[in-house]
Amino acid sequence: MENKVLTPLGQKCLQSLLKIWFDFDFSLNNVPIVKRLEQGRLSIEDYQTLLLNLRQQVIEGSRWISRSASSFDRDYSDIRSIVIGHANEEHRDYQLLEQDYVAAGGNINTIQSSSKNVGSEALHGFLMYRASQPNPIDLIGAMWIIEGLGNKMALKWSKCINEQLKFATCATSFMDYHGENDEHHLDELYKLIDRVASCEKNIDAIIRTAKVVAKLYKLQLEEVDNAE
Repeated sequence: MENKVLTPLGQKCLQSLLKIWFDFDFSLNNVPIVKRLEQGRLSIEDYQTLLLNLRQQVIEGSRWISRSASSFDRDYSDIRSIVIGHANEEHRDYQLLEQDYVAAGGNINTIQSSSKNVGSEALHGFLMYRASQPNPIDLIGAMWIIEGLGNKMALKWSKCINEQLKFATCATSFMDYHGENDEHHLDELYKLIDRVASCEKNIDAIIRTAKVVAKLYKLQLEEVDNAE
């Protein structure tokens, strides 16, 4: 995550977001499913459960992004266009998760009928609430955390998973796709930060939402081991 924003307030916002990201990244080391993944102790059942739980959040992702786009007025039409494009690019990502789940030995009916875990419920509820507010520029903070995870962690996790589980066919297409494409989405976020970081109030809102989403996303991953 390079420092690409040039305006003073944009720089301030970006620096705060970088700190939140690094704190979030460090905190994931204590999440059981992530710890097993990165320590070479991931089982096939672990991976299936991870995919099953991530699918629910991914399905809801395009919904809150689309909702946020509809909440921007004409003064933010440029932001609305970017957000709509983002939702369009990702609204079928859950299908990659389903393909990976089946390739990893799971039953398609199981992943399609599973409900959100406690963390996913909390994350989705917060994001839909914020997306329904007028001109929800603070959701740039949410996108920063989620897209940053895809950009910085997806390929790393995919490599670890493939080394440990040795699939006959590709079972990490979701992570591979996001590891390769989320850098483009981060570039869009740099532009959005520079566009809206015009006052302290906007910056404070973006930072607060980034902090909340980081905690809720971690909770979602923690609840993978508790999901029924």
